Order: sequence, then C-alpha cells, then structure tokens
Amino acid sequence: MKKLLVCLAIVSIIACKKEAPKDYATFSGKIENKNSDSLVVYQGRTFNKTIKVNEDGTFSDTLKVNPGLYGVYDGKSQTYIFLENDMDVKMTIDAKDFKESASFSGKGAEKSNFLIEKNKFEDKLVDIEALKSLDSTGLESKIEDIKKQMLAFYDKNKAVDSTIIANSIKQVEPNLNGLKSYVLGSIKLKEQFPVGSPSPTFENYENFKGGTTSLSDLKGKYVYIDVWATWCGPCIGEIPSLQTLEKDYEGKNIAFVSISTDNGRGYRANSKEESFALAKEGWRKMIEDKEMSGIQLFSDKAFESDFVTGYKINSIPRFILIDPNGNIADADAPRPSYPNIKAYFEAYGI
Repeated sequence: MKKLLVCLAIVSIIACKKEAPKDYATFSGKIENKNSDSLVVYQGRTFNKTIKVNEDGTFSDTLKVNPGLYGVYDGKSQTYIFLENDMDVKMTIDAKDFKESASFSGKGAEKSNFLIEKNKFEDKLVDIEALKSLDSTGLESKIEDIKKQMLAFYDKNKAVDSTIIANSIKQVEPNLNGLKSYVLGSIKLKEQFPVGSPSPTFENYENFKGGTTSLSDLKGKYVYIDVWATWCGPCIGEIPSLQTLEKDYEGKNIAFVSISTDNGRGYRANSKEESFALAKEGWRKMIEDKEMSGIQLFSDKAFESDFVTGYKINSIPRFILIDPNGNIADADAPRPSYPNIKAYFEAYGI
C-alpha cells in the first residue's frame, strides 16, 4: 500500500509538471495550386531556410528563430508570418493569390493573422496612384489623414501583442515619410514629362521573337511599357499580373512592351561585350522559363540607353504609357498589380 501511494505521488508530480517551452517553432500547412516544390522562410540576411513542399501541397518543418516577422516565398509570390520559438503555426494558402488567401491556425497564429489583417487594411487605406494625382499640399493633408487612421487601427488591436503593436506604431512615421518622398518624386517626374509631349523613343531594339522593334512601329496603339531586368525581384513579381493584363486586353488597342535593361550584373565576364552576351542569354532563358508574352525587347545600352536616360529612369520596375500618336500619356504609370489597373486603362478608352 505504501509503495502504491509513493508511485501515485510520483505520477501526480510528473503530470502536474509544466512542459518546458520548445527551443524551436513548428511551421506546417498546405498550399493550393503550388508554384514550386519548396518554400523559403527568411528574415533579411540573418535567416534563410528552405522547406520542402510535397506533391499534395503539404509541408512541415521546425525552425529555430528569433522572435519577429519572417517572409515566406514560393519562388513567385510571398507573404509574411510572425515566428518565435515554442510556436506551432499552420498556414493554408492559395498560391494564385497569396495576399488574400493566407490564414493561420495553431499556437501563436493570432499574431500572423493580425499581420495579414494589418496588411489588408493598409493596402486599402493607401492608394499610391490616387496620391500621385494630388499636389504637394493635398498630399501633405492626405498623409496626415492616413497616419491618424493607422494609429486608430493599432489602438483598436492593442490586445494582439504589445511588441507587434509597438513596432507597428514606431514604423508609421518613417514609412509615411518614405511614401511621401516617393509620391513627391512621381509628381515631380510627371511635371517634367507632361501629358501630350513627345515621348523619348527607342530604335531597333532586339526582339525576342526575331528581328528588331522601334517605338514608331507601334504607332496607332497605346503602348504600355515595362522597364525591367532579370535580377530585379520586384520586376519579376509583376510578371504574373502583366501576363494577366496581356490576356485580358488581347486584340484591343494597346501593345504591351517589356524592355530589359540587363547588362550582365551578377555574371563574371572578361569584357563588357561578354557581360552583355551573358545578360542577353539570361534574358532569353527567363522569358522561356516564365513563358513571358507581349513584346519582349532588349535595350541597346541597358541603363545608358537613350530611352532609359530620356525618361530619367534610375530604378526599376518602371511603367510608362504612351498614346497612339507617340506622345506621353503617363510617364510613371501604375504597375500591373495595381488593383484598379483596369479602371485606369478605361479612363483612356482602352
């Protein structure tokens, strides 16, 4: 009897003992319509781990992490997740629409779900193209209004996690200052390239399908131009949206032109000529691999070409709309992923 009581006491102590926190996070889930056989979880340059995605879209792995925000990238699209050790987070997502479909469950999932809600709120709140239509005074007033709405949103969600809320509030001022600077640059750019003025041109750019193409060859149509490069992540991120536009506007009075500014960046070459040859080879390979459509052109001198310098392009991607007469319609047009891009084209009668 005495031995039995001792055993029961030991069992009771073990049962009541609190389980020690795990020194890793578990991240699992399922991806519908997956784009690749892996996911990359990363945080800047400090953390990077590839997770295998099974044929049925399921995945699972453990990660030793510092608490914070991490990117989740499938080679084509990305979303964000909050991770810290001892979490057990499950993600379900449709690769056709990372931004709208991501949802999280499990231990610690409420933090990631808040971040998804936060991103959706901010996306609806900030319409960059609408901001570009304002003058500097109107922009200042709108930025102040956006700031008030953001702070009110964070105040409403204080119970989520004090660290996340504090970091979000801390980022409001610098983020909005950056946004204001970007939009003011666009406003200034549009003043330098007024609507209806003759567009800078390009002559005899190599066409992926053969031969050469000049801007004058496209006269009579609106021309929506994507200035990009194979090494540019944001450029590549716009490709799926651009492909959708090209299908939706097939047969209409608009030509979709992509101009590569590749110059051999990232390649080891013995000469400038060899560097451009490697760049051109990489350009062709990406077009084939991603089955890119539209008119694919290779600029003659990358960022030093007359067209690029003519439009004062110093960062990419940059989108430009030219009218059927070869004049500027918009020197800093919306990206293909802009939610109201179709309404934008409709305003031009396209």
